[in-house]
Amino acid sequence: MEQRKRFLELVKERALLRGDFTLASGAKSSYFFDLKMVTLSPEGAYLIGKLVFEILRESGVDAVGGLTLGSDPIVTAVAIVSHLEGKPIPAFIVRGELKEHGTQKAIEGSLPPKGSKVAIVEDVITKGGATLKAIEAVEAAGCRVVKVVALLDRHQGGSDELRKRGYDFTSLLHADAEGEVRTN
Repeated sequence: MEQRKRFLELVKERALLRGDFTLASGAKSSYFFDLKMVTLSPEGAYLIGKLVFEILRESGVDAVGGLTLGSDPIVTAVAIVSHLEGKPIPAFIVRGELKEHGTQKAIEGSLPPKGSKVAIVEDVITKGGATLKAIEAVEAAGCRVVKVVALLDRHQGGSDELRKRGYDFTSLLHADAEGEVRTN
């Protein structure tokens, strides 16, 4: 079975919940995607690593990262797959809050030197707030964001905002207003 179709099946089987939810953006929704049920599973992590790596391989990025916690398993999966494919892409994680102890870093892991090309990944994009926070931190560190990849786009303004700001955005899956999920 094609990898993207299998990923879609996993999302529908394990991550799509129906009910009354408040999203990170503050919006109310009758459905919710708990993608950690897929990103933290062995098969899901493997598929995500392969699918996102194939997108990033073409963009020539020097590193991949995103805002903790949604991006953590994604960047790890991509880093592992990229190593196995012989084209290593180091990973980094942008903290949601600055550490008040130790190194007090805003970004953990392998952020490349200033001027480097990086990709930002996200599990679910709704309004784009988490993604923009990661982008701002990485750009403040002197890197150029050349690709933004979401596993799932809810089509509620986030992807449009990223494109409006000039970012090259893509997603593996998208959901409509009723929570029906499809591949892109």
